[in-house]
Amino acid sequence: MFIKKLVLFTAVLAFITSCGTGDKGELVGIKGKKWHPEKPYGMTLVPGGAFIMGKSDDDLAGVKDAPTKTVTVRAFYMDETEITNAEYRQFVEWVRDSTIRTKLAILADEVGETDPESDGIGQFAFKDADTTDMSVYEKYMLDNYSGMGDDYYEGRKLNHDVDLIFDTDEYPDEYYAEVMDSMYLPLEESYNGQRTWDVRKFKFQYTTMDIQTAAKYRELRRSDVIEKREIEVYPDTTVWIRDFSYSYNEPMHNDYFWHDAYADYPVVGVTWNQARAFCQWRTLNKNSYQKQRDKQFVNGFRLPSEPEWEYAARGGLQGATFPWGGPYAINDRGCFMANFKPLRGDYAADQALYTVEAKSFEPNDYNLYNMAGNVSEWVMSSYDPASYEYSSTVNPSVNDTENERKVVRGGSWKDVAYFLQVSSRDYEYADSARSYIGFRTVQDYMGTEVTNNALKKGKRKN
Repeated sequence: MFIKKLVLFTAVLAFITSCGTGDKGELVGIKGKKWHPEKPYGMTLVPGGAFIMGKSDDDLAGVKDAPTKTVTVRAFYMDETEITNAEYRQFVEWVRDSTIRTKLAILADEVGETDPESDGIGQFAFKDADTTDMSVYEKYMLDNYSGMGDDYYEGRKLNHDVDLIFDTDEYPDEYYAEVMDSMYLPLEESYNGQRTWDVRKFKFQYTTMDIQTAAKYRELRRSDVIEKREIEVYPDTTVWIRDFSYSYNEPMHNDYFWHDAYADYPVVGVTWNQARAFCQWRTLNKNSYQKQRDKQFVNGFRLPSEPEWEYAARGGLQGATFPWGGPYAINDRGCFMANFKPLRGDYAADQALYTVEAKSFEPNDYNLYNMAGNVSEWVMSSYDPASYEYSSTVNPSVNDTENERKVVRGGSWKDVAYFLQVSSRDYEYADSARSYIGFRTVQDYMGTEVTNNALKKGKRKN
């Protein structure tokens, strides 16, 4: 009897609910917010399509690692230029400031200075030190999840409403001075009267999920495939010295990353691991903005796969040697088309000794600059000479976590023309940094599918 009443009550409740929704009892689906694709700042849309990947001409170098293969890639956004020093500095300064704020908040908690209205270190205390204006959910999270990780203070909110103070004459109290002093190299390691940040202390922490492993071993729990990473973020400026023995490159070591004269030049000295960390931060930074404005999250930024990079570099040209076509690296006026090493030891023959500004030379037909020359670029794929043989023909991606050799593409300012060819492959180890390797990022496209074939068809109709 009880079960009959329960079934009847459920049926009546369902009927009442259906009548109140305005869907007339029809299957209309759950309506979310209307999605409008938004082109990310500084990026261009690369339409999806098929192309012949690999060496379409003779394999003059005899490497035998790029046999031709027809593959298809989906649409994606790509940075028009390589990531610049100014853009990467935004990342490292965000990490630096967050690290300092965390240490200030921890010390404020330890010494009991948690009054946000104080003039001392208390104004940098954790936001949840004062629970007066906290929601019920925020209090619940504080009571149940803060301090549950390896770090006792993990999960606590930092106070970003107060500006950090870098002028030593304006430090608010000795506690603040203590934290700031710990962020610099010791006095005995300073020279020329300048104190330098201890860049080893500025690390970016993030988590990733190994979806490939999760899909392969379905018996694994979600926690088994979530990985925590911690990466030092500052580029290695000593690469300018280390990469070239018996060569005077000290000015580049001293100024290239730090001086505003090089703000729009591509960042170098960044490892594959650091490039991935930058992608994670860029996603976090954008989605924090989206959350504040109650907008839907965007897809994550990432490094391009090797086929994506080559497809974008070709700019819609099938079988081309270079992004501008080819087969020559000079135009009909005798001008070089990219920044590379055109002659024996004559690095300046193309009017550039080292790197050039990221928006130099003519872009390809996808409006992408320096897909050949300037700096080589990290991609997501691991290097395997045979990867073209076994990879998929749709969105191929070969990234073996056990293989530390990562593909670099495009050639650089110190390379000969062979490495500038869109099909040439090279590699470097994931933890290595070089004065001639940078990167650019991509983001998956969401919305009505955009393909190269559709765009060409539309142009013919018009």
